[in-house]
Amino acid sequence: MPTLGVAITIPQPYADRLSAVRLTVGDPMAREIPPHVTLLPPTEVEDGQVADFCAHLERVAEEHTAFSMVLSGTASFRPISPVVFVQVSEGISSCEQLERAVRSGPVERRLEFNYHPHVTIAHHVDDDALDEAVSECADFRAAFEVTAFDLYEQGGDAVWRPQRPFSLRAPRRGRP
Repeated sequence: MPTLGVAITIPQPYADRLSAVRLTVGDPMAREIPPHVTLLPPTEVEDGQVADFCAHLERVAEEHTAFSMVLSGTASFRPISPVVFVQVSEGISSCEQLERAVRSGPVERRLEFNYHPHVTIAHHVDDDALDEAVSECADFRAAFEVTAFDLYEQGGDAVWRPQRPFSLRAPRRGRP
C-alpha cells in the first residue's frame, strides 16, 4: 500500500536554501523531504484507490486558480511540537482552500492539529538546533506564483518523490 502526500513544492532557488538550513541543523529528514507546503500529510492509500484519488486531484486543480505565495520569517510550534518553520505570509487562504478540497475526496485523513500552511525547516532535533533554524531563516523571504501542486510518494528508502503535478487551471477573477 503506497504512502502518498500532496504538497505545493517550493521552487528554486528557494528550495536549495531551505534544504541547506535543514541539513545544517542536523534534521534527519533533510535529504528525504523536499521543501514544501503540505496539503495532505503522509497517508496510506489502497492500491485500488490511487486512480480515483488522482481523478479527484484533477478536479481540484481544475476548480482552483494559481495564486501568489510569499514566505517570510520563521516561527515554531514549540512547545506543542518540536518544529521550526518558514511562515506563509501571503497565500494562506488559497492553501487552506486547496487543503480542504484535497481532503474532501476519496482518501480520508484526519488531522492531528488544525491546518496551518508552513514550510518545515527543522524537526526531530534538539532545542539548540531548533533555535539555530529560527536564526538562520529569520530574514528569509521568497515570493513566487503557485501554479500547481504535486502528488508525492514515499519510497522504500523513506525519500519523498514527486509523482505527478496538477496544474491549477481555473481562470482568475477580474482578468480577461
